[in-house]
Amino acid sequence: MSYKSDIEIAREAQKKPIQEIGAKLDIPSEHLLPYGYDKAKISQEFINSVQANESGKLILVTAINPTPAGEGKTTTTVGLGDGLNRIGKRAAICIREASLGPCFGMKGGAAGGGYAQVVPMEEMNLHFTGDFHAITSAHNLLSAMLDNHIYWGNKLEIDQRRVVWRRVMDMNDRALRDIVTSLGGVSNGFPRQTGFDITVASEVMAILCLANSLDDLQKRLGDIIVAYRRDKSPIYCRDIKADGAMTVLLKDAMQPNLVQTLENNPAFVHGGPFANIAHGCNSVAATTTALKLADYVVTEAGFGADLGAEKFMNIKCRKAGIAPSVVVVVATVRAMKMNGGVAKADLGPENVAAIQAGCPNLGRHIENVKSFGVPVVVAINHFVTDTDAEVQAVKDYVAEQGSEAILCQHWEKGSEGTEMLAQRVAEIADADTANFAPLYTDELSLFEKIETVAKRIYRADEVLADAKIRTQLKDWEEAGYGHLPVCMAKTQYSFTTDPNRRGAPLGHSVPVREVRLSAGAGFIVVICGEIMTMPGLPSVPASEAIMLNDLGQIEGLF
Repeated sequence: MSYKSDIEIAREAQKKPIQEIGAKLDIPSEHLLPYGYDKAKISQEFINSVQANESGKLILVTAINPTPAGEGKTTTTVGLGDGLNRIGKRAAICIREASLGPCFGMKGGAAGGGYAQVVPMEEMNLHFTGDFHAITSAHNLLSAMLDNHIYWGNKLEIDQRRVVWRRVMDMNDRALRDIVTSLGGVSNGFPRQTGFDITVASEVMAILCLANSLDDLQKRLGDIIVAYRRDKSPIYCRDIKADGAMTVLLKDAMQPNLVQTLENNPAFVHGGPFANIAHGCNSVAATTTALKLADYVVTEAGFGADLGAEKFMNIKCRKAGIAPSVVVVVATVRAMKMNGGVAKADLGPENVAAIQAGCPNLGRHIENVKSFGVPVVVAINHFVTDTDAEVQAVKDYVAEQGSEAILCQHWEKGSEGTEMLAQRVAEIADADTANFAPLYTDELSLFEKIETVAKRIYRADEVLADAKIRTQLKDWEEAGYGHLPVCMAKTQYSFTTDPNRRGAPLGHSVPVREVRLSAGAGFIVVICGEIMTMPGLPSVPASEAIMLNDLGQIEGLF
């Protein structure tokens, strides 16, 4: 049997005018700033007006470590949101915007899949409402103004050897990781070694996703440290006088975007930091606004629970003062087989033994999430090749862990396939059994926070960091940044820093290669192993198959 592709399904969507979608959440049409027919931004005036409303229940969707077999975290987020609406609940979903890097690389887009998608799929995965372009422009404006200040006399006495602000672009381009700028003579400035990160790793992206107002946005932008003097005293963005202009560029981008699912339910799509190199959550503005408008809000955090969920709990919840009522961990039968040692090409035949061997990866994620004091439900994202015995093997394992696994068929059936999950999630959320707390306190030292995540979440024996890194962390503590949480940049494919080690490994170490202070965002980025903040394209990038067909329609997006 053949199945329609995601883009074919999205193309056939019966979309409603965005004003009708807003009306489901009592958003007046005058407070929707339309971008065409099917998407709009929500005005800051309206957001301010609902802050006194009672908050709804927050549901976090996370997953096991991603595998080439596929897990479907965003698909499940959309499916659960549709399922809650199907059973009569007033629900909204909150997801991240897609980066062009993975769209044209290997991961694909971020709009869900099958009959659990957010539309317009093509626009969401490409330029959308221009938020990422605004972030890129604001970030690089600061870069230009910093270099310009140095060129015109350097009144702030910036040590050019200690410029820490890199440029960004929203594309995977390994050639830009390490470059020299300002070559070609005196008129081009002073040559220095620098590089590019991808936009989703930008501190400006993190700030946009954590700020709660335009005033807060500008303050955070002003707090960005861009360089140091010879005496190692910091130079801030506000010293360069770039924070005002950057805020102007980000004014519209700060407003959350409203779109719809295939079943015409409201979806907030805003911000998009990666979870393997940044904090991996959609914006605080979108999530907190949705909580004031809906009784249930389903949101996701990037990659597996060891990255996205950990950062959601330790960074986003801490900063925004929110807490999940229940967490859904997404797993697939196929992925369990891969964690059990089966190659991708051999996933077709029934193999209960491999599932049993691979399930400890899921078990560790369940245990980790529970350590934050929140109840856990497992969603088995169904593939048509799954057998009853294989599904039962996953259910049996999850039951042994003290949780419940529910089979979900939303990819094939939309909300009909998530009714059971929606019922159970709503029951747990309404029971108010969660007793959420972050994994570590503000008072711990920065290195102790790194160790806490490495040992309790990754199950590492130790953290390897040389004297230079430890000294840098202590210097930041002395400068007043010791209370900040840590944002771990690590491979998403494993609990370890080795992307090839699947399952639930023990007896490993976490090497820290670099630490970066994101003073505006309010966290310390800890770069572990070989992870890159500017990804490269694979040997066969997805972009090779993306094109316009004879009807002028986009083909190849997924």
